[in-house]
Amino acid sequence: MSQNHIEKEEMIYCDHLPHFDKINIKRYSEVENLLPKKGNCISAFQYEDSIIVYQAYKHSIAQFAIENQKFGGDDFSFTRMTWIKPNFLWMMYRSGWATKVNQERILAIRINTVGWEELLKEAVFSSYKSEFYGSESEWKEKLAISEVRLQWDPNHDTHGNKLERKAIQIGVKGGLLKKYNNEMITSISDITPFVKKQSSYVIKNQLEYLEVPNETIYKPTRDDLHAGITDYNI
Repeated sequence: MSQNHIEKEEMIYCDHLPHFDKINIKRYSEVENLLPKKGNCISAFQYEDSIIVYQAYKHSIAQFAIENQKFGGDDFSFTRMTWIKPNFLWMMYRSGWATKVNQERILAIRINTVGWEELLKEAVFSSYKSEFYGSESEWKEKLAISEVRLQWDPNHDTHGNKLERKAIQIGVKGGLLKKYNNEMITSISDITPFVKKQSSYVIKNQLEYLEVPNETIYKPTRDDLHAGITDYNI
């Protein structure tokens, strides 16, 4: 087996990125076995100064994003909330492995960790959590003015079954959405071909061949976050 073939097997191939910026992949079983079985933990593919988050869009929005390395164009709205997800399989569950209407293209978006943690800091839970807010009225007041929403949803396995481990997703709108687009994003890659290939293994129940981004537990550098993270341990 040639070195070039090995590299293609171990990376999500993206023409516009140099080798060291590509996303390392591993067998699904290897990645899953090193993640906690339960709790609220952020799992993500990480670089030294940035992480990968995922979004799914229709063709026109995705194509503009790839060509311009930022969002925009006639079909993208900066007045609506957009949701980003650092967990690959959660994105696969949400998009039906790139089969749902207007979610046919999967984008891997590299954002700097300073920006990611700014979003976490500004986030308000989508539903009331008494451990983070003095009262429900206080939560409603913060929710009304916040430009960032935070949700912990059940993570899912390859076939969409719920796991005890929770996955985080962040909704962004307004000024912070523009800042995310203009200052936090460092690159956007279309990984739809990779998704389609891996989906075929899921459909055939050949999970021994399934590969996913090598996600590890993300540990924030800031100590002023109240994002509901509960577990770093297996």
